Amino acid sequence: MVDLQVVEICAGAGGQALGLRNAGFHHAFAVELDETAAETLRQNSGGEVAVGDVANPSVWTPADFANVDLLAGGVPCPPFSIAGKQLGSSDERDLFAWAVEQVAVVQPRALMLENVRGLAAARFSGYRQRVLDRLAQLGYVADWRLLHAADYGVPQLRPRFVLVAMRPEEAAYFRWPEPEPRTVTVGETLRDLMGANGWPHVDEWVEMANGIGPTLVGGSKKHGGADLGPTRAKRAWELLGVDGKGVADAAPGPDAPPPSEKLPKLTIPMVARIQGWKDSDGWEFAGRKTAQYRQIGNAFPPPVAEAVGRSIRAALNHEGVAGELPELSADVHDPVYRALANAEDFVSVERLIAALSEFNHAAVERRLAVLEQDFELERQTSASGVTSYKLGAFKGFTGQSEHGRNEYMDKFRHRVS
Repeated sequence: MVDLQVVEICAGAGGQALGLRNAGFHHAFAVELDETAAETLRQNSGGEVAVGDVANPSVWTPADFANVDLLAGGVPCPPFSIAGKQLGSSDERDLFAWAVEQVAVVQPRALMLENVRGLAAARFSGYRQRVLDRLAQLGYVADWRLLHAADYGVPQLRPRFVLVAMRPEEAAYFRWPEPEPRTVTVGETLRDLMGANGWPHVDEWVEMANGIGPTLVGGSKKHGGADLGPTRAKRAWELLGVDGKGVADAAPGPDAPPPSEKLPKLTIPMVARIQGWKDSDGWEFAGRKTAQYRQIGNAFPPPVAEAVGRSIRAALNHEGVAGELPELSADVHDPVYRALANAEDFVSVERLIAALSEFNHAAVERRLAVLEQDFELERQTSASGVTSYKLGAFKGFTGQSEHGRNEYMDKFRHRVS
């Protein structure tokens, strides 16, 4: 099996890197902002890793990797997370549009970007439409899919919104990976680790942990110590027999009480196992416990990355029977955005309603208000009082030297994770 080459941006501690390696990709280069995560990736992947802001030209030169087989990454999630303010393009940490723009420079055979479920929300339909349209302009066929880690052998919910794009001749062979026939539980996944120190009540605990865990939350550098997330997540872990208020240094010993009296905490190896790392991977995490937990909790589960990676590899190798691109069609995520983007002049609400029969006046007005969060929207009012609209510039960062993100990163890079 000949390895294909991948360049990975916002690589983290290597969940995606490991999955892609298992799918047959060799890392030509990776970029990561956090020095500790970069050290983890460097000592495990064997490839070159640059440390710094991926959008800073002094850190790396995307054009050096022209025509690489795959450009992949897990760009920052906070701009789209439902746990945050969902500022999208107004969030200085947003790099999704910038990453898409690198396709024009690198011209990879395939692109894979992953993010949180929040990016799939109606709030970002215009943003998603712009991404699809921009990739189409560059000659790529793109599609989004919400994938659940539990469908690929990971005992955790962890939904991830994944974008895959290829040129039409490869896209015709792409098929999203099928879910595995059965899910695995937290108890069966961690039985050996939880009982490693001779805890006599491990079987009782395995029965309590007979389910799938909530999404692990790695948190940011502003976050305190290592714990399993917000209150709701801790309650969900409690129902599975786990004390989520911290991470233990070791598994329960022979004198530890039963879980009915005191719930055990997870250890770093257990957290890694729940995120999809296997002992056979031999992956070692740099840093102390909190840093290790943050790296693991923020990662893309390796089995999910591997499943998508195998589908991409098969498409690049033209395996199977070519289709008519039914699974990578550029579906319209936001018809109001599309109508404005295709118009050469101002468009009235009435014209939008006439062109989009499923929308009424109030629905179009709401859609315009949402669009204005990510795009400049010009208004023009006629003598008769009719207001028309024209889509202006995208507010997001795509590499502009004068964009506010650059100043933000200069001042607050140490806070960004």
